[in-house]
Amino acid sequence: MARIVLGVTGGIAAYKSALLLRLLLAEGHEVRVVPTANALRMVGAATWEALSGHTAHTSVFDDATGAEHVGLGQWAELMVVAPATANFLARAAAGIADDLLGTTLLVVTAPVLVVPAMHTEMWRNAATRANVELLRSRGIHVMEPAVGRLTGPDSGPGRLPEPPEIAAVALALLGPRPLAGTRVVVSAGGTREAIDPVRFIGNRSSGRQGIEIARAAAALGAEVELVAANVDDALLVGLGAAITRVESAAQLADRMVERIDADVLVMAAAVADHRPVSVAGHKVKKAGDTTTLALEQTPDILAGLVAARRSGQTIVGFAAETGDADASARTHAEAKARRKGADLLVFNEVSGSKGFGDVPNEVVMLDAAGGEVARAAGSKADVARAVVGEVVRLRSAARMTR
Repeated sequence: MARIVLGVTGGIAAYKSALLLRLLLAEGHEVRVVPTANALRMVGAATWEALSGHTAHTSVFDDATGAEHVGLGQWAELMVVAPATANFLARAAAGIADDLLGTTLLVVTAPVLVVPAMHTEMWRNAATRANVELLRSRGIHVMEPAVGRLTGPDSGPGRLPEPPEIAAVALALLGPRPLAGTRVVVSAGGTREAIDPVRFIGNRSSGRQGIEIARAAAALGAEVELVAANVDDALLVGLGAAITRVESAAQLADRMVERIDADVLVMAAAVADHRPVSVAGHKVKKAGDTTTLALEQTPDILAGLVAARRSGQTIVGFAAETGDADASARTHAEAKARRKGADLLVFNEVSGSKGFGDVPNEVVMLDAAGGEVARAAGSKADVARAVVGEVVRLRSAARMTR
């Protein structure tokens, strides 16, 4: 059983927090609710107190003799703020502490999960984005909001994720955290190489496997950044990681090089091997029965990262292969592992029944010599946990040999 502080701010989604409270209590945890004054205009104190079994204080003066503004933060083993309004994000980023929720946030040393909910325009505002990044840089976990119906007729990113999703992310922060203090950068999705303003060369990658790896790493305590190439917003709900969006292989390469000092680099994105030599400034019209498109190779991002690696760094690559007249998919993957030199190369043979999209996956993990070190099969989340588990093992073994 864990001691949890549940902060609730004055968003319309505050009613969902009552359901979140029930879920946390059902798991056997003790929960103290700290609503803001505006939150009580959405859901009254009687509801919080009846469900939690504790008084729901708002002001630092409600229990001045007990110094609750300090005691709650010291008591908590986990703090969750859901919903978190744009106003709360701004105040938290500035360290403003003129109510019980603000002072508790400054005192708490346990993991903190903040779950924003607001209108799309507010979520996308540059000030809000800056506040989110600042909170993340301080070690606070910030979930991405869901995409869907908002207040009134509006729809878009900014909806509070459903309580079971929030509970799962929150309770994962209580588990073993072997990657605490570890910076992990994961690429995911498929790059697109422009032909003209309308068309591009792309691939079938949905980004699901890389996203699940980012999620699994965050659940083990890592500070995670996902470099997402053309992925569906809906897949990012509840990720608990910073997100950077890119379009092309060149943009992906630039971002990964910028993050070359991360402790763990995972290249799960499906990167185009070729791109047009030149990009037309207008839509290319049909001209005869055939059109010739001149292509050039894109940079080998994984090989470049390995060449520039620093001591103690772990680098993971992916290889989606098919067999051909020259060799089997496995043989191609083993050759790639030796050629790339990553600590771990995650190989999967892609076909209609496994690999790309929302389908089960089956992988073999190879070392830099092409030797098999592990296997995993199942959902993308199952495979992700196995891959991240192997990363933990590699890093632990490396520390023991230093």
